[in-house]
Amino acid sequence: MSVQNKLPDNPHFNSRGASRSAFPGGSGGLRLLSLFTALLSMTMTVPLAVAALLGETEMIRAFALSMAVPFPLALSILLVVTRKQRIRFAAADGFLLVFFIWIIACLLGCLPFLFSRTMSGFADAFFESASGFSTTGISLFADVEVLPRSLLLWRSMTHWLGGIGIVMLTVALFPLMGIGGFQLVKAETSGPEKEKITPKITATAKILCFLYLGLTALLTVLLVLGGMDWLDAVIHSFATIATGGFSSRNNSIAAFASPFIEWVCIFFMILSGYNFALLFQLLRGKVRDVFRNSEGRAYLTIMGISSLVVALSLYSAGEDFSTAIRRGLFHCSSIITSCGFAIADHNLWPPLAQGVLFLLMFIGGCSGSTSGGIKVVRWVVLFKQAINEARRLVYPRGVFNIRLNRKVGRKDVVYGVAGFIFLYVAMIAAAFLLVAGAGVDPWDSLNAALLCLGNIGLGLGELNSSTLLASCPAYVKWGLSLFMIAGRLEIWTFFVLFMPAYWRR
Repeated sequence: MSVQNKLPDNPHFNSRGASRSAFPGGSGGLRLLSLFTALLSMTMTVPLAVAALLGETEMIRAFALSMAVPFPLALSILLVVTRKQRIRFAAADGFLLVFFIWIIACLLGCLPFLFSRTMSGFADAFFESASGFSTTGISLFADVEVLPRSLLLWRSMTHWLGGIGIVMLTVALFPLMGIGGFQLVKAETSGPEKEKITPKITATAKILCFLYLGLTALLTVLLVLGGMDWLDAVIHSFATIATGGFSSRNNSIAAFASPFIEWVCIFFMILSGYNFALLFQLLRGKVRDVFRNSEGRAYLTIMGISSLVVALSLYSAGEDFSTAIRRGLFHCSSIITSCGFAIADHNLWPPLAQGVLFLLMFIGGCSGSTSGGIKVVRWVVLFKQAINEARRLVYPRGVFNIRLNRKVGRKDVVYGVAGFIFLYVAMIAAAFLLVAGAGVDPWDSLNAALLCLGNIGLGLGELNSSTLLASCPAYVKWGLSLFMIAGRLEIWTFFVLFMPAYWRR
């Protein structure tokens, strides 16, 4: 059989094996992007309705203009240009399509900031939008309390949509169009291994969306019971479940001065940093399987130990014990889950407490969660591999395997984790040099790199203030926006697009 006959049945390959200059997925890919654009544009009707109820005339105009072109254009492509096309594409096309989806989301998300004139620069507006959709939570606004309430709602909605994964929301609607989408979900979801909790990925997406929506609704009700008004409760529940951190108050959760609200947020931040698939299994009564999960146990252990160390450090500095425990738990859960809320200025804390928070910035939450960062499961894999290497020194002829969830893990997972962490560190170095090149202090530059790539939003030093990044040149904001998107896409999806082999396929 000739080599030509062995070529895959892929519309991107011609008879000689060379790649064609075609849109990823062809007209089917264009149909997918137009579907997504139409859906995301429709979500702006929610803050538009709030603006109408509150009489925010300028915001009514801003949201209407933001929808005026994208929605009818996407609808016309969907219903006219690609009406007879099926959304079908190769697995490799998923990487580029997912990247396009996030770029389109950030572009659409920045329009209300521009049309409302709350931000004058395109780079600033795109940065704010990227920070929202990537659930990073870094804001360029010095005073959010002067912003229109409907715009604050839109900021938190970008968190909520980005947290569940815009791709997952799109995949949940795929059965209406007779298509599947595991290629997209693999390109977007976090962790070294992608799993489906049901045989069909569309059913999995629907289950996770309903769980996500249920947690959001429950948290909203609890925050209202704690004293927030309904709009503040919705804004903060969106930011908490998505582990984003955008708030309607300059002092974040501390502005409400409510221990009840703080404890509620602690509980839901920890839940949101947990694997959502495991939360679903817990609801199904599979408690034993959940507590056997290696990553889940490590996540809770790290959370407990770090919170205790911070609390003891605060207690030794003069805090009363109950306040020290609450603040330690809150800030540790806020940083490890990349939520970015705050109830105190931790720059005034003892060096030990600050050191623990800094280390948590390198860890991240669980895979399959809305958290950013490296993810706990990767550190578990490296820890187990380090133990095995030590054992191999004692028993040179021994055979040692990594066991995850009491099962023998694949050997290639270790290589994947090592490659990921190398890329992660390399991109932190690149982001560090980008910010430092603009004349920013090295410590603040490192914080900016960690916050953007890890989607954390709450740092140490001057990075707690919006003034530092707001004063940076536009190219720094564009670069950090891409780093935030890369962090949300788990780096691999972003990195593979820069490989020549990907474009020669």
